[in-house]
Amino acid sequence: MSPFVLLADPATFAVVAGLFGLIIGSFLNVVIHRLPTMMERDWAMQCAELRNEALPTFDPLTLSKPRSRCPKCGHGITALENIPVLSWLVLRGRCSACRNPISPRYPAVELITGGIFSALALHYDFGLAAIAAMGFAAALIALTGIDFDTQLLPDDITLPLLWAGLLINIPGTFTTLKSAVIGAIAGYLALWAVYWGFKLATGKEGMGYGDFKLLAALGAWLGWEMLPLTILLSSFVGALIGLSLIVFARQGRNVPIPFGPYLAIAGMIALIWGKPLTQAYLGTRL
Repeated sequence: MSPFVLLADPATFAVVAGLFGLIIGSFLNVVIHRLPTMMERDWAMQCAELRNEALPTFDPLTLSKPRSRCPKCGHGITALENIPVLSWLVLRGRCSACRNPISPRYPAVELITGGIFSALALHYDFGLAAIAAMGFAAALIALTGIDFDTQLLPDDITLPLLWAGLLINIPGTFTTLKSAVIGAIAGYLALWAVYWGFKLATGKEGMGYGDFKLLAALGAWLGWEMLPLTILLSSFVGALIGLSLIVFARQGRNVPIPFGPYLAIAGMIALIWGKPLTQAYLGTRL
């Protein structure tokens, strides 16, 4: 029997997508951890060139090399120690060499990615929309982790995500191409206007340019009609998480909180439930 026939069964597709999501989640952990370091090295090289200084030297680092290793003792992670979620459980969350703790965020990212992939498989039939939605989700998960750690939204992810949104909507996968183009433009300009309005009023920068590009990417994927809901949801999610951090984690009110993760969460909600949420809201207003 053809594997495509098997994947046409919703339950089978959901299971396969979930397992695939665990593997992708493991890779996303590498992206979240290494990409900011790779960016910092590029900036250091560029600064040295501008100053006519000797270029700094670094050990080779890409998303594929060197092999993952324990940050405490340098122990190289073997294939058996790199099985998503299962290896972390077998090792009881500790390095097999030095027994230092391994952050539970690693299996959490893998589980979240696998769960979202399964949910998307159940929401969409096997086909272009489901596969594209999984790629969309993977990019948002990586951006969320990086922004929480560094308050950066790398162009290496946001810009390809924007162009991919326009490309995937040429056949009208999630919205019309016209709506996607308008959504990309409106998404960027909406936060750009907020940024400059806040800066002119307070003299401070309330957000970074990466937020503009991320909302532009969401507009390209979802269409301009989903932008008001996405902004509203991101504000709600941001307020909820921000208050939780202040109350439970005792984080100071003056500590900056990245906005990118809230846009990403809102974008995923809008992708799956945007239309019924919008219809329900408009129904209550009529």
